Amino acid sequence: MKQALNDRKPALRTILFPLLLAVVIGGLAGLGAVFFRWLIEIGINFFWPGEGGFVSQYEQAPVFWRVGIPVLAGFILGPLLHFVAPEIRGPGVPEVMSALAQRDGIIRHRVTLAKSFATAAFIASGCSVGREGPIVQIGSSIGSSLCQLFRLGPDHRKLAVACGAAAGIAATFQAPMAGTLFVVEILLFDLEVTSLSHIVIAAVTGTMVSRSFWSDGILFQAPQFALGHPAELLVYLGLGLMAGLLSLLLMAFIFGLTKGLDQLKVPGWLSPALGGVVVGVLGLFCPQALGVGYGAVIQVLQGDVLFSTALILLLAKLVATGSCIGSGMSGGIFAPSLFLGAMLGAMFGNFAHLIWPDSTMLSSHFALVGMGAMVAGTTLAPITAILTIFELTYNYEIILPLMVACIPSIIVVRFLHGFSIYETKLLMQGIRIVRGHDANRLRALKIRDYICAEHTTLPSKTPLADLLEQMLNSSFPHFLINDEQGNLAGILTLRDVRAFLNKPGPADSSITAADLMTREMATVNENDNLEEAFHLFSNHHFSFLPVMSESMSGQVVGCLKKDDLITAYNQHILRDHCHPSSSLVCKLPQKK
Repeated sequence: MKQALNDRKPALRTILFPLLLAVVIGGLAGLGAVFFRWLIEIGINFFWPGEGGFVSQYEQAPVFWRVGIPVLAGFILGPLLHFVAPEIRGPGVPEVMSALAQRDGIIRHRVTLAKSFATAAFIASGCSVGREGPIVQIGSSIGSSLCQLFRLGPDHRKLAVACGAAAGIAATFQAPMAGTLFVVEILLFDLEVTSLSHIVIAAVTGTMVSRSFWSDGILFQAPQFALGHPAELLVYLGLGLMAGLLSLLLMAFIFGLTKGLDQLKVPGWLSPALGGVVVGVLGLFCPQALGVGYGAVIQVLQGDVLFSTALILLLAKLVATGSCIGSGMSGGIFAPSLFLGAMLGAMFGNFAHLIWPDSTMLSSHFALVGMGAMVAGTTLAPITAILTIFELTYNYEIILPLMVACIPSIIVVRFLHGFSIYETKLLMQGIRIVRGHDANRLRALKIRDYICAEHTTLPSKTPLADLLEQMLNSSFPHFLINDEQGNLAGILTLRDVRAFLNKPGPADSSITAADLMTREMATVNENDNLEEAFHLFSNHHFSFLPVMSESMSGQVVGCLKKDDLITAYNQHILRDHCHPSSSLVCKLPQKK
């Protein structure tokens, strides 16, 4: 009996340790969110003495001060972002995604404090950036640093990074479900069922910590939502489509400015100051668009904003956010997305009320749904967007309008662009991450080294009877069909033949392989790298790809199987984990 109990102890420690780690990281990330918000408040009172909140304090300052402070912040912090900690530029979420996919969750220790102070200074000075993305990076950095301190392995490190990110978002919005789904949808690491429970625990812990400091910490007093008539969903559908287009416009502004500054060869340490110039000038005309901007969002949710006012605020916020993020400042995109979505929704609400004055639709209702649709469009994370707004209202009636608006928003972005704002930033850096995997690892591996040379080739004129006999005797589920010149003409699979045989009536004996094969097919070259094949497999339901000869046009030299590519990827990852000094003996499969 005692021996049985002793045998259970290691398993019990294995279960309890990750749970304890999740609680600790959740608590520390919650404290990090509180500390970050405190830094912002201290900075606002330091830069803008007075009372009444940021906008009121900002308007009381002299003109030269209102223009100069954002420029000064960019000029002082620019060298820090460029030379000391370049990974803290921008929203912070892409850097966490990269750390999970490329560095097994390793984030430098300096990121926690550098991100906190730099972003707090930018927000306090009036720059139009959000605080949620930085809190994700701060929480993730806390989790990574804790694991590095105790020399934990990559599995624990990745889990800790995810727990820190979820706890940061949950603490900010006091929304544990949204924090959890943010990690699952956006960070895209290889999630296991057991990992989900740890992330939930961290998110709940972060929420509890934040509530102990902010008893009335709900960001927005959301109005009671009600759907008056099913026909209103058509208006929410239109709102979602417009939110998708606005998301694309925001991304075009941000990354267009980034490319423009690079082409003009503006030094990286100087570009934030140029963004500060735009903010300083813009703030003289529309101070409500500066900073996080939640004060203006609250006014919209109270129904106090006209169509013209909402339009002006939307355009001002678009320019301010594009200038700040595009110039390389440290700050998130989540809060600006909420702001833009609220203004777009208010415009739709005013327009709808003008057309249907007797309806129960309110501009505040459209503002709520617009916030979710805009977040879905920029992040391509509809469930996170829906749950974020739901946890602000706890009203089930808003779920259906949110779905009707969020899904069209992401469809527009997917169809016209294809990537979220976070993925776009990584792509500009030459990093492509698909479902949590860094496809760039496969760039150095050539397809010719992983070809399966065994395959069955048939002439295009092979009659149906011979074709069926070949299929019965072959171990391959597919055939490569060649034309009369011996070049690849198409692919024939068991599915193609089965679909033909299932048709009613007797089979036509004159049918040949050319009549049944699929002519539209994707191929790869033997000298291509596995990254190109990876993208084809990830975007289509292929199980294999014909590999074409480099020297002989139209000639097939073999096939690349999807399973072989996955094996190659895992083999490459395993090599990274095996250190020469380690006592672990790594037996890797050999190339074919």
